[in-house]
Amino acid sequence: MSAAVPRRLIVVTAVHGPSAMFLPEAHKSLCAQELPADWEWHWVIQEDGRTDEVRPYVPDDARVTFRQGRPGGPGVARTIALAHTEGEYAKILDADDQLTPGALARDLAALEADRAIGWTTSRVLDLLPDGSTAGFPGDPDDGPVERGAVLDFWAANDFRAQVHPATLCVRRDLLLALGGWMALPASEDTGLLLALNSVSRGWFSAEVGLLYRKWEGQATGQSSHIDPAERAARMAVVEARARALGSFGWRYPPATR
Repeated sequence: MSAAVPRRLIVVTAVHGPSAMFLPEAHKSLCAQELPADWEWHWVIQEDGRTDEVRPYVPDDARVTFRQGRPGGPGVARTIALAHTEGEYAKILDADDQLTPGALARDLAALEADRAIGWTTSRVLDLLPDGSTAGFPGDPDDGPVERGAVLDFWAANDFRAQVHPATLCVRRDLLLALGGWMALPASEDTGLLLALNSVSRGWFSAEVGLLYRKWEGQATGQSSHIDPAERAARMAVVEARARALGSFGWRYPPATR
């Protein structure tokens, strides 16, 4: 009798040259994850471009797939990476971040326990250049996140969500139904998070699931990211998309007849 085929959790990472040096640490955090006996992870690393800068840092691991493509930003890289995935869930892991022990198992536990939960997030600590970590207040309670709650908080708090899109784990079919990440130069992950929150309930784990690296070269630290005119335009289209989705009456999971 042949062994059962493991179920697969896809980990999706977009990377460009400056952040490639952190891939070995991200891989180390993946290898430390303990999954249920019938599960495995597969890491898809998609370079945002075709250079010689990233490949030397890609781990030599049969569970890792590395792809390249013409540059279009992290949202494009993550979305095109889905072409190389087969699995029920997609977990986001930015190249410069690290998962904490147990993060993947907690994501799976929440999604497997309730089919009406479409996505999960978790608490984050900033990982500072000196190796120390720092948290911040305002996390929601451990448990379900109701439809519209993230959008309402985000709109009322200067476009800052109370859950972090870098911790997202989502049902792959739901992710595809929403078109993947938004076609924006930045905030593409926030756009996806708010779209998900408009059509489905989520889950927040109060246990720390991610170390979010703060470093000089990160994209969110560049001046272009906080340009007032571009930021206003990004936030406008992110909100318009989320509210349009909420107004159409489409829900996940779909109502049974």
